[in-house]
Amino acid sequence: MTVLEEKTGEPTGEPTDARGRVAELHEIRVQAVAGPSEKATQAQHAKGKLTARERIELLLDPGSFQEVEQLRRHRASGFGLEAKKPYTDGVITGWGTVEGRTVFVYAHDFRIFGGALGEAHATKIHKIMDMAIAAGAPLVSLNDGAGARIQEGVSALAGYGGIFQRNTRASGVIPQISVMLGPCAGGAAYSPALTDFVFMVRETSQMFITGPDVVKAVTGEEITQNGLGGADVHAETSGVCHFAYDDEETCIHEVRYLLSLLPQNNRENPPHAATADPADRRCEALLDLVPVDGNRPYDMAKVIEEIVDDGEYLEVHERWARNVICALARLDGQVVGIVANQPQSLAGVLDIESSEKAARFVTMCDAFNIPIMTLVDVPGFLPGVGQEHDGIIRRGAKLLYAYCNATVPRISLILRKAYGGAYIVMDSQAIGADVTYAWPTNEIAVMGAEGAANVIFRRQIAAAEDPDAMRRQMVEEYKAELMHPYYAAERGLVDDVIDPAETRQVLIRSLAMLHAKHADLPSRKHGNPPQ
Repeated sequence: MTVLEEKTGEPTGEPTDARGRVAELHEIRVQAVAGPSEKATQAQHAKGKLTARERIELLLDPGSFQEVEQLRRHRASGFGLEAKKPYTDGVITGWGTVEGRTVFVYAHDFRIFGGALGEAHATKIHKIMDMAIAAGAPLVSLNDGAGARIQEGVSALAGYGGIFQRNTRASGVIPQISVMLGPCAGGAAYSPALTDFVFMVRETSQMFITGPDVVKAVTGEEITQNGLGGADVHAETSGVCHFAYDDEETCIHEVRYLLSLLPQNNRENPPHAATADPADRRCEALLDLVPVDGNRPYDMAKVIEEIVDDGEYLEVHERWARNVICALARLDGQVVGIVANQPQSLAGVLDIESSEKAARFVTMCDAFNIPIMTLVDVPGFLPGVGQEHDGIIRRGAKLLYAYCNATVPRISLILRKAYGGAYIVMDSQAIGADVTYAWPTNEIAVMGAEGAANVIFRRQIAAAEDPDAMRRQMVEEYKAELMHPYYAAERGLVDDVIDPAETRQVLIRSLAMLHAKHADLPSRKHGNPPQ
């Protein structure tokens, strides 16, 4: 039966020449592009969601999309499936360009089987993932699906296994970005978790392993879908989501921006961009942004804005573990990854969540040849029974492991406090930073002066007629002897103490020097990082 027969119910006969065949092809393509029905499209729009093709149009450069297996249909039968075999089988796959660079994409079409994954659907995704890996280009998944297609049974479940296997094989080879634009439940949620970045849209996207109904049945807890696995929950509480936005258009626009900061694969460097921001620009504002008094907070984000090109950067995990900032930016047009303590949150201490956040970011930068710049103002690790019992030792060690394992250019700058083990972990010279600088406001020490004086001079303070006066005296002596700004420089623990106003030009010169850095790791199958 031809397409015209399917539409009209009247026999039309087979086309007898090439032009007839081409006309038939165009009719089939129109049907495939249109989707199941206008009613289904309206229902999608009524939920505040775009269709899969509309999303792809926003993501890719105009006219660049080349679809793969548009005419694919499932071969399943039973439960009414044999009477419903729409083109694409509920997922649109192909490639196009973003700012002229190749990007592969697949997008669930919620209008067809609710975007649920069946055998043919999964095979299409497997194919486009294999193509992305072979071509060495980023893969973006636009997720809006209802999980496995129950009517197809375990064949659908096996399809997820193939996706997970390819996610893992592509990890650290090509950038993988998951954009959550609808529900993602059960095992399906593990694919986004295996990718480099997860984007979500508030109110319309959710991720969870077991939904609210199951949670209520098992635990008695009542919660909404958004309360359990909405964008804000994963952006602020779980850390599953790296970026959360109010609408799909903004979300997809930011995906394009992120892609502009990433290389095509692990064999390339990130794209360089021309900038009008002078490399030798002085940053006089830095002299006023950071208080000399180590107990006074300030906003590290303003320091980053002052240093990077045009004050522009993309913060990753902005709302999770806020005591550490992880961001992508440019210095003289070169992409850098920035890890910085944030004194405005928990005084910038390292804890479990911030250590894991920074460790994953450092590993991502190292995988994709992005130099790492570390801005240090850390009073130590967060003390507490909860931190110790929840594994701060093994989980904090993840950040140490990530830095020690990184072979990209690494530059460290100590702005103010750098105390104890946290100083060592924040890419100190001792663990392999290529170049280490400090401002004249730096305090590098085993611990703060007050704590050190209480330990070292405990007996003298206790025996003094005026213990408080004696404590103040000992604190000042300790500062003068071991915590002056040049103590570390005199011992070669930092390469130079610099004028804060010269920070931008010093960092840019150092990046230029390290541009051709090459470092080999020991021969091994892989490391065994802390869990």
